[in-house]
Amino acid sequence: MSTNMLLSLLLHCFYVTTATMSGGVGPLPGAGSGEVRGERPYFDDVSPRNVSTVVGQAAVLRCRAKHIGNRTVSWMRKRDLHILTSHIFTYTGDARFSVLHPEPSDDWDLKIDYVQPRDAGVYECQINTEPKINMAVVLNVEAAAASIWGSQDVYVKKGSTISLTCSVNVHSSPPSSASVLWYHGSAVVDFDSPRGGISLETEKTEGGTTSKLLVTKASLSDSGNYTCVPNNAHPASVSVHVLNGEHPAAMQTSNRATYLTSQLSCAALTYLLSSMACR
Repeated sequence: MSTNMLLSLLLHCFYVTTATMSGGVGPLPGAGSGEVRGERPYFDDVSPRNVSTVVGQAAVLRCRAKHIGNRTVSWMRKRDLHILTSHIFTYTGDARFSVLHPEPSDDWDLKIDYVQPRDAGVYECQINTEPKINMAVVLNVEAAAASIWGSQDVYVKKGSTISLTCSVNVHSSPPSSASVLWYHGSAVVDFDSPRGGISLETEKTEGGTTSKLLVTKASLSDSGNYTCVPNNAHPASVSVHVLNGEHPAAMQTSNRATYLTSQLSCAALTYLLSSMACR
């Protein structure tokens, strides 16, 4: 065996021994560079920085931290600098807060159950590097409320169908068929009344609940205030006018003509009074 070959074998043994003692075998001299070791942690900024939810619902603030190694990911509430979570542990007496970290993912998401208005604000996902790095997420909290599509005054002709659609930006909790009630005046709309022709269509979506009230063969007695009342949100109302033969457009035109006539009469009277005063 030549002297050069012996030296090569000794060099190889020395390299392997040194690499093993330092925690692993890296690429041999002359090999490709391979994966970069010791890469600094960073946030994979693919999640929304603004999150909106409704009072009473759950909110999840996303945080994906890459290459953290033996470092720790924490969540802090900015308004009072309160550390809410560190690693998988929670550091608050408020049991609504928890961290979602499915192994072996890079996700460290903050979950807030039964969100309240006071939860709105800025939250920071942090990695304890030196210096520390952080990513801010803003939580917006909306009031749970209903809204009825269209104008607050609804005009329909006698004998036609009254159609009112109410949207609620939150799901009922717990879900139930009676998550939305309709009132006509102060009385709950009775779908089994002798009158007949009253029905309800309810649809639940990711954004909440939609309730559609249909009243066929409208009569003058069906006029009045209709209110959509969710079991966990603010109600909404509209005023329904059942017209006996007069078309809404004609009524509005008539009202506008009356208004213009009144305005012209006032202007003429003002002009006459001014003329008399100047004489």
